[in-house]
Amino acid sequence: MTAVALTIAGSDPSGGAGIQADLKTFHQHGVYGTAAITLLTVQNTKRVSNVEVMRPQLVIDQVEAVLEDVPPQAAKTGALGTRGVVEAVAALAERFAFPLVVDPVMISKHGARLIEEDAAFAMRDRLFPHATLITPNAHEASWLVGFEVKDRVSARDAARALQKLGPRGVLIKGGHLSGDNAVDLLFVDGHLTVLSAERVDSAHTHGTGCTYSAAITALLARGEPLLEAVSEAKGWLTEAIRNPPKVGGGIGPVGHFVPVTRKSIPPEG
Repeated sequence: MTAVALTIAGSDPSGGAGIQADLKTFHQHGVYGTAAITLLTVQNTKRVSNVEVMRPQLVIDQVEAVLEDVPPQAAKTGALGTRGVVEAVAALAERFAFPLVVDPVMISKHGARLIEEDAAFAMRDRLFPHATLITPNAHEASWLVGFEVKDRVSARDAARALQKLGPRGVLIKGGHLSGDNAVDLLFVDGHLTVLSAERVDSAHTHGTGCTYSAAITALLARGEPLLEAVSEAKGWLTEAIRNPPKVGGGIGPVGHFVPVTRKSIPPEG
C-alpha cells in the first residue's frame, strides 16, 4: 500500500516553500502527496508582494475531499493566514486519526507576515492540542512563549512551556540559535533529545522550515517513530541545504533532488 501524506498550507509560485516544497519532499521520500491550499502568495526568491487567504469553508472542503477518497497516514500544516482558517483546520484536526505536524509559519524568509496575530493565538490555543509535533523556529518560539529563545537553555525552557499547551512533541529548530552547529531540541513525552548537525553556510535556505516539517510528515506516514522521523529528516535537510539547485537571484531554495539515504542525526549524549 502506498503511503499518503497531506499538506494544508500556502502556495509559493517560485516553488521553494509552502505546498510546492511539501509535495516535492513527499515525492522524494516515496510518499504520495495530497494538498489543501490555505493561501496564495505572490513571491519569488527576492520578494513577497501579495498574500490572499482562502475562505475557511474552501479549506475545509479541500481537506474533506482528500479524507473521503485518499486518506493520509500523516498530515502537516503550514501558513494558515487567518483565525477563521486556523479554527477550521483545528475543528478538522479533532477527528484526525493520524499524526499531525504543525509548522507554525508566521513570517516568510523576506519578512512578510503570513498569519494575523489573533490567528497565531488561535493556533496556539486551538490547533496545538491536536498536534503530534509542532516545529517552531527560535523566532516563532519566542513569540509563542513570551521570552527570547536564543540558546539551548532558553530553547529547552520554551519546548517545555509549549508542550504544556497540548502537543505530544515540540521541536525547536536551531538554525537561528547561537553556536557553531545547527542544534534542534526535541521534547517528547517529557524527554529532551538534542540533535546537532553541521551548520551549512548557505544563501539557499528558502523553504527550510516547510521542507523539514514535510520530511518529518512523510516519514511518519511511512510508519517511522517520531524521534527517528525527526532525526532522519534533519539529516536529509542538512544535505538539501548543502546541495541547492541554485535558482533565482535572491534567497534560493534547498535541494529537493537530494537522495533520501535514511541517514539519521544521532542524538547528543
